[in-house]
Amino acid sequence: MKISIIVGNLASTGAGRWVCRTFLLAEALQRLGYSVEMLGYLFGKSNIDLSQFPYPIYTFPGQNYPQFLRSMWQLNRKISGDVIYALKPKVSSFGTALFHQAWTKKPVILDIDDWELSWLGGDSYRYQPSFRALVRAILSPQGILRQPDSPPYVKWMESHIKRANAITIHTRFIHDRFGGVYVPNGKNLSLFDPALYDPEVSRKKYGLDPFRVLMFPGAPRPYKGVEDVLEALDILNWPDLRLVLVGGSPYDDYDQTLMNRWSHRIIKLPTFDYSQMPEVVSAAHVLVVPQRETAATLAQFPLKLTDGMAMAKPVIASAVGDIPEILGDTGFLTSPQSPSEIAQAIEVVFGDWERSAEKGRQARQRCLEKYSMECMAESVGCVVESVIAQR
Repeated sequence: MKISIIVGNLASTGAGRWVCRTFLLAEALQRLGYSVEMLGYLFGKSNIDLSQFPYPIYTFPGQNYPQFLRSMWQLNRKISGDVIYALKPKVSSFGTALFHQAWTKKPVILDIDDWELSWLGGDSYRYQPSFRALVRAILSPQGILRQPDSPPYVKWMESHIKRANAITIHTRFIHDRFGGVYVPNGKNLSLFDPALYDPEVSRKKYGLDPFRVLMFPGAPRPYKGVEDVLEALDILNWPDLRLVLVGGSPYDDYDQTLMNRWSHRIIKLPTFDYSQMPEVVSAAHVLVVPQRETAATLAQFPLKLTDGMAMAKPVIASAVGDIPEILGDTGFLTSPQSPSEIAQAIEVVFGDWERSAEKGRQARQRCLEKYSMECMAESVGCVVESVIAQR
C-alpha cells in the first residue's frame, strides 16, 4: 500500500522551512510499513535539503494562474499512491487531491493543522471586491485571484472539507470546527534524547556559555508572544539572561524589529537541519512557548513545546489552546500576554533548579507516553485503515 502526500508549498515560506507536521506524518506512515511519496509545489526556495528524506519527494513549479494549472496537471500525472493524503485545505494541496480523486476515485485524507482564515478575521472574512478591484484581481499578474492559495480560494476550499474520506487534526479547537480524528504530533525520541548531549558543551559550541538561556526555536510572529518574554527580561534585568531565537522569520522582518528594541536581550542563531536541532535545544536552560490567545494560536500545536519536553527541559508556556493538556503538570504555565507572570515563572525556575530539572524529566516521560512518533503512528494508522476499508 502506497500513500501519496500532497503539500501545497515545499518552499521556505511553507513546509520547506522546517521539518514540520508534513514530514512527521510521512515518518509515521513509514513506521507502519506503508510506502510513501511526497509531491508538492515550490513557491520559492526550500531551506532544507529535500533529498535527505528516506522517500521520494517530487517538486513542481509554484506559479500563479493560469500557469499553476499546468503544474497541477504535471503533479497529478506523477501521483502513484493508493491513498492521497493532503496537507491543509488549500487549492495547492487539498484541491489538487480532489482533482486527482475526480478521475481516479482514490480516497483522500485531509490533514488540518491550522485554521488558515484565522489571520484574516476568521468567520467574518468576506471577499467582496468592487468591479474595478475584481478586474485587477483577475488581470494583474499578482492579483489576488491569480494566486492559488489566496484567501478567497482558502475560504472556498473550506466549504469542500467534507468531501475528504477522512480528516486528521491535532488540536481540540480544529476538531470542534472541522471534526476529524485526533492525531497529535509525534517526536522522534531516539533523536531528541538528552542523554546524547552535554548542555555545557552545546552552549559553548553555540557561544551561549556565558548566559542563562531561554530558547524560542521557531519563527517569531506577534501572536507568538516573544515580546512578552522580552518585557519579562526587562522586568528582571538579570545581566546574564538571554532569549535565543533559532531560525528567524521567513515571512517578514519582525525578528529584526525585535532586535532593534532588544538587541541586548536577544541572541539569534541561524536555521539548522532537523538532525541538529536536538543539540541546539540541549543548549537551552529553559524552553519558552509564550503564545498569545488568538484564533491562530488556539488552532496550533506548537512543535517547539515537545522539542523542550523531549529534551527534558523546563518549559515555560502560556495556558492557551491545548498547551495545558500537552504539558500536564510537567511545566510552568502563565496567563497569555502577561510579562509579569513570565518573569515570576523565570524566577521560580532558576530559584529551585533541581525541582525545575525534575519537571523537565517528567516532561520527557510524558512525551514518551503521549507524544512519541510511535503514538502518532498508531493514531494515523487507524485512520488509514478505516479509509482503506471503505474502498
